[in-house]
Amino acid sequence: MKRRGWAARGGVWVAVLGLGACAPPRDTRPNILLVFTDDHAAHAVSAYGSVLNETPNIDRLAREGMLFRNAFVTNSICAPSRATVLTGQYGHLNGVPTNRDSLHSTAVTFPKLLQGAGYETAIIGKWHLKARPEGFDHFEVLRDQGTYYNPVFFTPGDSVRYIGYTTDIITDRALEWLNRDRDAERPFLLMYQHKAPHREWSPGPEEMDLYEGEELPEPSNLFDDWEGRTSAAGTQEMTIARDMTETDLKLVPPGNLTEEQLALWNAAYGPRNEEYEAAGLTGDDLTRWKYQRYIKDYLRAVAAVDRNLGRILDWLDAEGLAENTIVVYTSDQGFFLGEHGWFDKRWMYEESLRTPLVVRWPAGVAAGSVDTHLVQNLDLAETFLDAAGVSVPDVMQGRSLLPLLRGEDPGDWRDAIYYQYFEYPGWHMVRRHYGVRTDRYKLIHYYEIGEWELFDLQEDPHEMHSVYGDPGYAEIQSSLYDRLMELRAAYDVPAEDPVPYTPWPPGS
Repeated sequence: MKRRGWAARGGVWVAVLGLGACAPPRDTRPNILLVFTDDHAAHAVSAYGSVLNETPNIDRLAREGMLFRNAFVTNSICAPSRATVLTGQYGHLNGVPTNRDSLHSTAVTFPKLLQGAGYETAIIGKWHLKARPEGFDHFEVLRDQGTYYNPVFFTPGDSVRYIGYTTDIITDRALEWLNRDRDAERPFLLMYQHKAPHREWSPGPEEMDLYEGEELPEPSNLFDDWEGRTSAAGTQEMTIARDMTETDLKLVPPGNLTEEQLALWNAAYGPRNEEYEAAGLTGDDLTRWKYQRYIKDYLRAVAAVDRNLGRILDWLDAEGLAENTIVVYTSDQGFFLGEHGWFDKRWMYEESLRTPLVVRWPAGVAAGSVDTHLVQNLDLAETFLDAAGVSVPDVMQGRSLLPLLRGEDPGDWRDAIYYQYFEYPGWHMVRRHYGVRTDRYKLIHYYEIGEWELFDLQEDPHEMHSVYGDPGYAEIQSSLYDRLMELRAAYDVPAEDPVPYTPWPPGS
């Protein structure tokens, strides 16, 4: 293993009594490993009760650490979520409210602060924030969204193409850095970030036949007609029935495969596609076929992530680093797995708003613990800084999760979360909206069209019928409105929408 010597930056030098010299002690602050996936719904994790799939390595983290039952995002879309994780700020403050924005190089981020405090920092995988990554001693990041096969990575000095399956390659590169380039005398931050299971949900060679011949269960509202909610639910463009492409459905292969990869792809999907064409499906039968094709490929991509997570956990065990390494598994947002007839995210509805969050730290977290407080991706930056003993800047808007990880119940913990989505018009045409969620109720304002929704999550967990305007909920509606306005003020949300209306598609 390569050792570059101990860095005094952020370290503590102590005098060795009687020797008249200074010697650097080994830095015992925890390592931090953030395992970050793209679009991984909590209800596609068996530790969260998935009825669809098994995720043994994520489940291992839950058994050996803490599972957060109520983890949510501030904005359910890729770049804004990533910017929030880095800065501990909402998008209207950090400058990344939509996927069109880039994170400014001067933004205060937790990797910059950890780097300044002596941590060795690296990010490998998906970045998606357009600008050059700052605050990292090492980076290898995908170009934009990246591809599932044969990806190009940008490094500080060059761009490099690798041949293979991207989920495997990201893990290969992470292990290469951990084994060869890391300074073993310093604590590390590694942001290990996958493209999967983002659209178009392409499996790797080891998972290509997974679930073949099985009929996976459908959500009860696969054929939702969107009655009982605002007009926004009916004008989106994210239905399994009408909005999936031939590439999504694997009716055509990706365009960047090698001959060997194309042969594997044709061997798996060719017979399946011939069966589909021979069946001549229409109507609900066709939607059901599309759902099965989609959900199996999505879960195959998840299985590859879980398999590769096992490689990383095995490495930590082999190196004796598991005890004092904080491993966080989470995603940039949730995802619809056929609920309401949809794929994708963006909405404040539960499947999109929720994210998995599992934390293992044997030195500081009780194994098998579960937390039910309302937490957000807004809290991760503060948590990492707190664990490293680094002061949290006042500009950060979340809270450290360390008290919760210790099993405490802070009396002043948040009783509600705030959410806002800005990107309309745009992909999938989900209307701009903001809202408040408590432990039981949710109030959403589609502010461009002047419409509201109110859901009682205890009585209507699938959010099928808004009770906004129902006299029986008048008092609750009023108190939620007041709480929503308080949160907007507390988070410095501007009264005027900070995201201008732009034509769609771009350039039109």
